[in-house]
Amino acid sequence: MLTVAVVAFIIMRIIRAVTPAPKRWFTVAVYALPAAVAVTAFALDYFVRTDSEQINSVISNLVKAVEKENPNAIELLISEDYSDSSHGTKENLMRHCRLRLSEPLVDQAIRTIVSIEITPPTAKAVFTVRLVFNAQSDIAQSYMKIILVKVKMNLRKEPDSKWRITHIELLELNMQPINWQQIRDFD
Repeated sequence: MLTVAVVAFIIMRIIRAVTPAPKRWFTVAVYALPAAVAVTAFALDYFVRTDSEQINSVISNLVKAVEKENPNAIELLISEDYSDSSHGTKENLMRHCRLRLSEPLVDQAIRTIVSIEITPPTAKAVFTVRLVFNAQSDIAQSYMKIILVKVKMNLRKEPDSKWRITHIELLELNMQPINWQQIRDFD
């Protein structure tokens, strides 16, 4: 739309240049019309979020919630009909989250989006998260302080127009294939 604003400005200037003694209102329109188009472009960009932006936001909020050890924030991102190969239901996943996040666990979580595939009303995202664990956590003491996790996540746009997570599977841990069952065996 910014390109349209620039083109509109050029066209209005050309019309003004070839028109003998244009009216005062036309001189104002030369500047007002392109400015209005530019303001509309910025307003649309600010107020209208694409599906891709919304999904990125869900992933960011999930990673932040893990980093802040906030299971209540995680629960808001999970669909009521969530299931995965280990937890089965949202309630089981949240029970596991509350148990793990009840003590200091993660100091820092940094995500990198690998891919997002959107086929409304569903989407699939694959991303990596570098987790820096708290020095007092069980994982840092018995395994390692920094872990790179690759995750596959399915999302669905719910009736309230919010994207929620319907399925999460672990793909890799430090670039080695892994799944939920192997993590459960570690617990």
